[in-house]
Amino acid sequence: MRGSGVLLKVLGLVLCQAATSRAQANITSMLAPQANRVMELGEWEERWQDKRIGFHQPEVHKMLESNIDKVLASRTGVRFFFPLCGKAVDMKWLADQGHSVVGVEISEMAVKQFFEENNMTYSEEPVPAIPGAKVYKSSEKNISLYQCDLYSFSSSIGGQFGAIWDRGSLVAINPKDREKYAALIISLMAKDCRYLLDTLLYNPELYPGPPFFVPDEQVQSLFGKSCDIEQLQSVDALTDRHRGWGLDFLTENVHLITPKSV
Repeated sequence: MRGSGVLLKVLGLVLCQAATSRAQANITSMLAPQANRVMELGEWEERWQDKRIGFHQPEVHKMLESNIDKVLASRTGVRFFFPLCGKAVDMKWLADQGHSVVGVEISEMAVKQFFEENNMTYSEEPVPAIPGAKVYKSSEKNISLYQCDLYSFSSSIGGQFGAIWDRGSLVAINPKDREKYAALIISLMAKDCRYLLDTLLYNPELYPGPPFFVPDEQVQSLFGKSCDIEQLQSVDALTDRHRGWGLDFLTENVHLITPKSV
């Protein structure tokens, strides 16, 4: 009987590994059309210089507004992280509610425009741990924006966070860098962190990106081992602008990701 029990455990392990391999192969197949797409940092800076910033939204994102209570979970004075923050007005909206905000953005123009367009005075100082980087700090609000490569940022520089709002970040980084990105995000999550992630589903054979296609299966693959994942919303987001890209459907999904209890 003991031998048969061991055999069943081994068989279960083999079947589990086979299922994992099939799932990974499926993800690889879905991502294949955009797998080798690369955007250099300089290209993003050029987009800001040329005002090709259709990704910027002048209003607070509806997905953040509608899910903010689930992100805050009755907490006050929450420390928010904004990866690839641009000049998102969401940052001021949260700071106005008494939360603190730390963002990372490669474009100096975007960072300065955020403060100037929101009529905020700010200080500017170097970041000793990141050669060439600067941090811009609001004089009125608890907002600090680091102008640097996202992957140069770490918890040793900015600490950990109680919340993360990821709109236009995971979908903007190069697809080949997603595992490195996920590892960074997980390292920035405090034990009580609530990470709101916005992703896009469309046919990647019709549009090269960015923003890139990020299937739910990959969200699970990237974060599922160490975090619990709950899909909060799924909406039809197709507009004439997206039809102009050649897309025939576009679904926007919002996930709440939280560290698993030890």
